[in-house]
Amino acid sequence: MTATPRYYPAEDVKPAKAVHKVKQNPPRVRASITPGTVLILLAGRFRGKRVVCLKALESGLLLVSGPFKINGVPLRRVNQAYVIATSTKVDVSKVDVKSITDEHFSRTKDAAKDGEEEFFMGDAPKQAVVSDQRKADQKKVDDALTKAVSAVPMLEAYLAAQFTLSSGDKPHLMKF
Repeated sequence: MTATPRYYPAEDVKPAKAVHKVKQNPPRVRASITPGTVLILLAGRFRGKRVVCLKALESGLLLVSGPFKINGVPLRRVNQAYVIATSTKVDVSKVDVKSITDEHFSRTKDAAKDGEEEFFMGDAPKQAVVSDQRKADQKKVDDALTKAVSAVPMLEAYLAAQFTLSSGDKPHLMKF
């Protein structure tokens, strides 16, 4: 029986492998969801509301708007898993949303940090402050979108109506 050597030779040491960054594929949007499709929101604060899809963002989220004047839904990002696409379409070719990206919705760094003083101030309700830039973008998009909606008869009332299900309704059999 031979004793194992105290040190291993240097040639046996394997070089460290290079770390490869995995590049994510861009998310795919369902074929039924195109710009101008009327969607029904299924979750969140605006569940049951009908909105117009404006475009798919780089993150895979959908940019939607109510329009705000019609049903109170502002410009929002929505995951496509939480929407139902309807067969209703709106011509959104005149709506300019090129400047709106995922960074448009990011929060400022200093607003995210709450100091100790704010914590102990009590239960004073915090008001969400909407920036002037977001208000201007909302107004610009709403004006163009409202014109497109008003061109289709009864579409404004359709967007303003709430979507609900009753106990006997079978959503898997419904044609949207």
